[in-house]
Amino acid sequence: MATENHLFRPMLWPTLVTLFGLIILVSLGTWQVERLYWKRDLMATIAARMAAPATDIPPQADWAALDLKRIEYHHVKLSGHFINASELYYFAQDEEGTSGFDIVTPFMLDDGRIVLVDRGFVPKELREPATRLPGRIEGPTTLVAVTRAPQQRGIFTAPDDAAGNIWFTRDPAAMAEALKLENVAPFYVEADATPNAGGFPVGGQTKITIPNNHLQYAITWYGLAIVLLVIYLSFHWSNGRIGRRPE
Repeated sequence: MATENHLFRPMLWPTLVTLFGLIILVSLGTWQVERLYWKRDLMATIAARMAAPATDIPPQADWAALDLKRIEYHHVKLSGHFINASELYYFAQDEEGTSGFDIVTPFMLDDGRIVLVDRGFVPKELREPATRLPGRIEGPTTLVAVTRAPQQRGIFTAPDDAAGNIWFTRDPAAMAEALKLENVAPFYVEADATPNAGGFPVGGQTKITIPNNHLQYAITWYGLAIVLLVIYLSFHWSNGRIGRRPE
């Protein structure tokens, strides 16, 4: 009697469904690998920018055409004076989870341009300027800060309370409108960690939190692809579709 010599006799629909699933899972895994290398390049770029020496901020004539993401995380040197009467309060938490505010103060440069400066964190009981007078900087001053693009509002971000002067996003355009200020830069800056008199505000609040879990995600998707393939082959084995049929 003749013996079929086919080692693998795939079934149509299980094969089509498995092939479709493998294409999706492998594609997702490959996309995560691409994201992994993109994220590594981004983190290296930010590190290089943070390590570079401080420069001047871009001229006002260039503000309209600025790619705000490309100017982020550069150190800049500012010379001018704070407009202390126009403080803004951005809701924040310190590293221990204490609620409070970042003090955002307009800073007028010597040429009349204005940059919003996040001077740093204070606990909520020190929100009022009178409670931290030693840290108030009056008159001409020079400081070094880190450029930041306007924050994007998330779907769960509370609305800003301009009337109550409590902000949940640092958006220079909205803040400038609330203060009725002109010539305000489209980006803001975060003061470096140079201590302020009296200890507050606490500067150096620039946080580079870029989660990079793409390797784990890629392993997960590729692992699921392997599991799917094992299930497919096991199904065919149990149905006598793999190996020679007995004579």
